[in-house]
Amino acid sequence: MTIAREGYVFIAAATALALAGFALAAVLGNWLLWLAAYGFVVLALFLAFFFRDPQRWGERGENLILAPADGRVVQIAQVEEPVYLKGPARRVSIFLSLFDVHVQRSPVSGVVEYRDYRPGKRMAAWKERASLENEQASIGINAGSFRVLVRQIAGLVAQRIVTDVQRGDTLRQGERIGLIRFGSRVDAFVPPSARLRVKPGDRVYSGQTVLGELPEGAP
Repeated sequence: MTIAREGYVFIAAATALALAGFALAAVLGNWLLWLAAYGFVVLALFLAFFFRDPQRWGERGENLILAPADGRVVQIAQVEEPVYLKGPARRVSIFLSLFDVHVQRSPVSGVVEYRDYRPGKRMAAWKERASLENEQASIGINAGSFRVLVRQIAGLVAQRIVTDVQRGDTLRQGERIGLIRFGSRVDAFVPPSARLRVKPGDRVYSGQTVLGELPEGAP
């Protein structure tokens, strides 16, 4: 198990505070300082857990679309996607709790054709309007015979959206594309012809769970 690099500073800070707390508690003999020191130990362990970045294996294929994020599928909707797909799409919305892995991975192999960041609101990520009104970053990937859009959406407690990729980058299916800190949502916009393998309520895992597949020769 590896730790995402974005977590290093938080884990180091919590660990330093724990060590300082133990040192002061040993000198002053104050039980409140002992309690605070143990609290920072718990915090450091939680941060290491939160920023975990496990390797993922699973099905791979040119016609397969993998989950871009860990979490629970909260909605599947037929929508119009005007910014990249520029037409009808199926939107699969995945809600990430504090206990899910928060690293996002590319659902397909292809070239990044679109990248956009928009500031916005911090409403609850599971709400329908969050996909349009919350702070978000969008990544459009051309997989050759079809295109997909991944949208990272900040939630109530998300503090930063990290997007690793730039326009023109070539991605492998399952490769890391970003991270959202402390609770969020990720939407995958896929072609309407995709046969989905998931439904609302299902748990999915980035780079491992197959969201759907396109029939051979389908656009």
